[in-house]
Amino acid sequence: MEIKRTSSITHEEFIDEHLKPGVPVVFENASKVWKANGLFTPDWFRENFADRTTVVNGKEYTMRQIMDMVEASSVEKPAPYPRIFNVAEKLPEIGPLIQPLNLGYAQPNWFESSWFKRGYWGGTTELFIGGPGGQFPYMHIDYYHLSAWITQLYGQKQFIAFPRGQEDLLYIDPNEKWKSKVNVFNPDYDLHPKFKEATPISFVIGPGETLYMPFGMWHTAYSLTPTISIAFDQLNGKNYKDFMKDVWDFKRQQGFAKASLQYCYALVAGQMCKLGDTFGVKR
Repeated sequence: MEIKRTSSITHEEFIDEHLKPGVPVVFENASKVWKANGLFTPDWFRENFADRTTVVNGKEYTMRQIMDMVEASSVEKPAPYPRIFNVAEKLPEIGPLIQPLNLGYAQPNWFESSWFKRGYWGGTTELFIGGPGGQFPYMHIDYYHLSAWITQLYGQKQFIAFPRGQEDLLYIDPNEKWKSKVNVFNPDYDLHPKFKEATPISFVIGPGETLYMPFGMWHTAYSLTPTISIAFDQLNGKNYKDFMKDVWDFKRQQGFAKASLQYCYALVAGQMCKLGDTFGVKR
């Protein structure tokens, strides 16, 4: 399996060829509709948001510190990856620069509906920052079985993904079922012998390119250079069934009563969004 790259595809073609069958794709120029395209650089963030902070592994860092770290990062001494800023909470000013967030393709997305408040169910918009040699700490599927959209706005990032159906080869953590125990970049075949049979797909996305990663596909990432990207999630009728299962599994850890209330709310919200899709409601 290879990842298709496209510079000319309609929304209808995306639905038929990628969303419905669950096939990833790289859009080569979808981000041209964003003012952020070509604007976001380490220097730009230092100049405009030097003192904004985020917490990484329990420690607070400023934007200036993070950008200095990732530009000094190397394969031999990599800066930890990823460094994440919640856009709505920490960098609301850049919101208008990444509109329309859906790029004209990530539709329908129920996180755009008032029924699913963005962020509460995992649908946050995040700024990811990394440096050369930085590896995502584990192979994973996105939380709540959401589909992921990652737009690379600065630098190059390598992705490794696995076609669906290979879960038995990936040593899924039974306690955190969205994580794999395998270190994809340095696998221990004595500990994880079946991983030899897995068939990874490796590809690179660069500035201005957008990756659609369907729900349920295991993947991880590696920064080849200093990188800045925007990521958000998509929920709709395609992944709603798996989403609901995760809502129950995750929320019941907070107690049966609370899980029941949240599950019932998500059930009603989903039905309302389905009706909206049926009648062509614009969000």
